[in-house]
Amino acid sequence: MGRAEARRAQQGSARRAEQKAEKSGIRRFFTWKKLLGAFLGVCLLGILGFIGLYLYVDVPNDGNRDAQLQSNVYKYADGKVLARAGQVNRENVPLSRIPKAVQHTFVAAENKTFYQDSGVDLKGTLRGIFNTLRGQGKQGGSTITQQYVKNYYLSQEQTVSRKLQEIVISLKVDNKLGKDKILAGYINTSYYGRGAYGIQAAAQAYYRKDVDKLTVSEGAYLASLLQAPNQYDWTLATADGKKRAQERWAYTLNNMVEMHWLSPQERAKQKFEIPKAPKPLPGMNGQTSYLVTEAKKELFAQGVDEKSFDAGGWTITLGIEKDKQKALEKAVKRKLTDDLDPKHRKVDGDAQLGATSVDPKTGHIVAMYGGAGYPQHYTNNATRSDYQPASTFKPLILASAMENKAVTQGGLPINPNTIYDGHNRRPVVGGSIPFAPPNEDEHDYDKITVQTATNNSVNAVFAQMGADVGLDKVKDTAVKLGLDGSKIDVKPAMTLGTMGASPLQMAGAYATLDNHGKKVTPTLVTKAVHSVNGVDAEQPLKDPIGDQVLSRTTADTLTSVLAGVVNDGTASQSVKNTAYHAVGKTGTSDDNKSAWFVGYTPKLVTSVGMFGESPKGGAQVTLKGTGGGGRVNGGGYPAQVWADYNESVLNGSTGADFDLEAELGAGVPPTPTPTPSATPSSTPSPSGSPSSSPSEKPTPSGRPSQSESGTPTGRPTPSQSSSVPPDTGQDGGTESSGTTSGTGGRPNSGKGGDNLPGF
Repeated sequence: MGRAEARRAQQGSARRAEQKAEKSGIRRFFTWKKLLGAFLGVCLLGILGFIGLYLYVDVPNDGNRDAQLQSNVYKYADGKVLARAGQVNRENVPLSRIPKAVQHTFVAAENKTFYQDSGVDLKGTLRGIFNTLRGQGKQGGSTITQQYVKNYYLSQEQTVSRKLQEIVISLKVDNKLGKDKILAGYINTSYYGRGAYGIQAAAQAYYRKDVDKLTVSEGAYLASLLQAPNQYDWTLATADGKKRAQERWAYTLNNMVEMHWLSPQERAKQKFEIPKAPKPLPGMNGQTSYLVTEAKKELFAQGVDEKSFDAGGWTITLGIEKDKQKALEKAVKRKLTDDLDPKHRKVDGDAQLGATSVDPKTGHIVAMYGGAGYPQHYTNNATRSDYQPASTFKPLILASAMENKAVTQGGLPINPNTIYDGHNRRPVVGGSIPFAPPNEDEHDYDKITVQTATNNSVNAVFAQMGADVGLDKVKDTAVKLGLDGSKIDVKPAMTLGTMGASPLQMAGAYATLDNHGKKVTPTLVTKAVHSVNGVDAEQPLKDPIGDQVLSRTTADTLTSVLAGVVNDGTASQSVKNTAYHAVGKTGTSDDNKSAWFVGYTPKLVTSVGMFGESPKGGAQVTLKGTGGGGRVNGGGYPAQVWADYNESVLNGSTGADFDLEAELGAGVPPTPTPTPSATPSSTPSPSGSPSSSPSEKPTPSGRPSQSESGTPTGRPTPSQSSSVPPDTGQDGGTESSGTTSGTGGRPNSGKGGDNLPGF
């Protein structure tokens, strides 16, 4: 061996010795015991970390804001949906409202071991975390509990920290809430497509029914939607999407059989129920806009927190009866808006109408008309109180006179048979402020009864009566009946109805008369339930029926008196010849800016107000010329709308009889000779002496006038004391003269109306 070869051999041996020494050192450092110890150490650290995380992460007290948002649902009196409003279309329902079989469809579709697991699928969750780390995005494998936690407490982001939070909170929620609450939360917070969050909204969106009416087949489809809402929506889905939706539906039902929640025989009977086409949510248009706004005002006034309300979850039932609501809208169209032509008559564009219809026994508003609706007209004409109620206020003066046992200047009791001086511009006696109001059309009356003055709406009589009663007492009575005292200025002109009042307020006042003197506060909301986390809490509401604010005798006598307005007075042209029993009062305000008819039957009180409002700026303007006629009076359009509406909702039925405990008024025979009052003016009347008492009219055949006991029954008869005295026998001074214009039968607003002076 040469010297070079020996040197190479020696170097190789040295290298092998070094490599052997290296390997020996590595083995000493990485022994299997050390590796196992390291692994166990890492596991221990992981466990300790998880324990720390478990102790550190708490279940949030409240869910995230989006999960708690719901829609507010407004319903008609019969339970049918009127409107849904809110940021999110969701209506939480308790699990008890969801059929058991439908509950099982969700478990079968999403998490068969739901009732047995601890709330977490570790294998699926670890797979999800691994895929998230690899950047593969959203992955399945979560339990129903985890999905609920993600929906309600957390967010939809895909991060490892969020996933770890989900695991911890899911374990705690499973232990804390129990399976039923978790399932209810999951079903109510999940998104089903078509903008529907929660099963109740989904049931309406896809099958147009409430959740408690869902079948197993329908439930299986809704449960299947959760995997891919838009892809499985039958209307949006491609052919492949529809196939996958049906496969998912079948998978769900088959799992139910496997879990013994559905028998093979029942499974075989199941048919895929094709969802209905999407339908727009009931929205804020037409009268709905006014009804929803007014319902909210009522609830806020009764203590409902506005912030809580806006978060949703409320189901509000209104007293609105759908058939009556539609009938009122049609009556306005037939009797008013169809007659208007704003393009050719500028004044027709100024006409606004508001109406409120109330059940006097319950106080519930059964129909309301507020105007053209948003966005054409934002002001609700049914609740606005910026126009004068005019002569519809006069019955409240008589009610105050009787209730306070007021007397005339001559010291005689005031009642329907009391005689007053009705001369035009007759100075009021006994007042602190000079006042001599003109009668309508400057018409001059001689001595007339209060009944006749009511029939013909004689200003001179009621101005004097107000002074006789005392204006403060008149105001007090009006406030008791529901008018706003802040709008009543205690001056002589108030006797002519110059304060502001709404159709809603006037309906309440007259409903109190119809209810025999028991206070009626017209109320729109009859029930309000707030659902929080599937738990329903009903909001306490005030009773619309209050205390006795008028004696029954006073209230019933007013009803009897108001029969004369319909049978012989200012409303006779529009309302007299009806099959049902009706009473009421007309009114027309200063410069013809408003016209009214407030009337009632034994079962329904309806107030109709018509207002002149400039489309530019909303200023009050005259209604004169509307519809091509002259002055618009209460016996015209308002009374015609009233009559058409009542004819529709009563379906030609005569309805119930007025049950009156009264001895005076148009509904009962008068005393043979009305007791005259002393002339309350030092100035003798132009006629020189009182006219003879009004002649009596026979009771029309078939109309009962008085029971054997003397108490009137049935329909109030025409006034026995309402004829105009002989020297004032012309037809002027009434609000509806019975004539028509030469424009195709439109109501002539020529004679008639209580056109109040501008006091």
